[in-house]
Amino acid sequence: MNKAFLDYYRCPEMYGEFCLQGELSSPAGYFQFGSGAIGYGQVSSDARAASASGQLYDAMHGVSISNSTPTLPFDPTSIIDNFRFERYVNGNVSGKWSGHLKALSKEAYYAIRPVLPVFVRKFIQRISLNGWNRKAFPKWPVDRSVEQFFRSLLALSMRAKGIDRLPFIWFWPEGHYGCALMTHDVETSSGLNFVTSMMDIEDSYDVRSSFQIIPEKRYQAAQNLLSQIRERGCEVNVHDLNHDGHLFRKRSEFVRRVKKINNYGRKIGALGFRSGVLYRNLDWYDDLEFAYDMSIPNVGHLDPQPGGCCTVMPYFIGEILELPLTTIQDYSLFHILGDYSIELWKKQIALILEENGLLSFNIHPDYVIPPRARRVYVELLEYLSDLCTTKNVWMALPREVDRWWRQRTDMKVVTEGEKWVIKGPGKERARIAYAVLEGNEVRYSFQEKTADVLAV
Repeated sequence: MNKAFLDYYRCPEMYGEFCLQGELSSPAGYFQFGSGAIGYGQVSSDARAASASGQLYDAMHGVSISNSTPTLPFDPTSIIDNFRFERYVNGNVSGKWSGHLKALSKEAYYAIRPVLPVFVRKFIQRISLNGWNRKAFPKWPVDRSVEQFFRSLLALSMRAKGIDRLPFIWFWPEGHYGCALMTHDVETSSGLNFVTSMMDIEDSYDVRSSFQIIPEKRYQAAQNLLSQIRERGCEVNVHDLNHDGHLFRKRSEFVRRVKKINNYGRKIGALGFRSGVLYRNLDWYDDLEFAYDMSIPNVGHLDPQPGGCCTVMPYFIGEILELPLTTIQDYSLFHILGDYSIELWKKQIALILEENGLLSFNIHPDYVIPPRARRVYVELLEYLSDLCTTKNVWMALPREVDRWWRQRTDMKVVTEGEKWVIKGPGKERARIAYAVLEGNEVRYSFQEKTADVLAV
């Protein structure tokens, strides 16, 4: 029950000791955990709510401390997994079409979608998404439930141990404040033809990005273009099979298609995958032969499949690293919300960086061809470039984040004489940070004290 906590902080194991109190009740529900944190799952009481709105029971009332070890009325790893794997969504989030289109069925819509003018698609999608902004959970525009839950657990552990400083391995290499990923799903031949121009624009801001290519039917990506993308320091990944919306429709069809997807991945040397329209079934991810996936949104209110992982950090789904999409996509911003500014992106960026998280973007070459949209994208690049300088944000490729996160997962903080040190491959890029307890709140710091080890 301590695994999720220790994997997240990579702190000495003694600080991740939690015990379970009593038998867990069914069914699962929402509850509060300390100041601001929300949980979803089974607890050893009946004080659970079917909705995250309204007054929630604070499970902190059910916590006790024995021999410096907190005893909890829930399994923390299970609670975190319920968010990350979207188990809080009623029904089968992964296999069902939710947010039903009112004008057309899903099958009919995707049959004619490639030839529909954008204004028709906007009209249909706005109908299907009616009421999205009234959803209480996940919290729009960024949900940080996982991070807030971890902070509450950390503060509890520190109080139980009688300490006010705790060492852990910082989230990003070289002490970067946060991380930014720029990715591009290429949906049409027009978008494919704009890829080179997209890289030209990004070169001006020292941005390298990842292009997700559809292997079948939509277009044929020439090998020399894929080689050019890589030669210019960017990355090529796989985007679905044919983007018809049916990849996760039923298990037998998925098994047939995923074999082809995996073959395409090997053929073009792709490490990453993103599904069409962010459809997903996490129970089937073991069949994907990729290092990482980028198909789960932080908040899915503006997507056909509801849900969201409620975290701004990478996490593992089995052997696959999930790099969640933490910001609004350009299509939704421009054509659903009708917003041609970066104000919403700036708001999301600020919220994500408060948790030192992952700023992941999906900007389609197809939708930034018009000058108006292109100007907005250039403004976003300017803003990100400034953040990298002023906030020490790491602008990385997905494969670089994947490599770092796997290395960090294998690192440990140990004592060596009177100092904390990091052991494991890649340790030269890692930094020790400190969680500092101030009242009931936890903040992070790189400041070291002489007595940090001796006090333990």
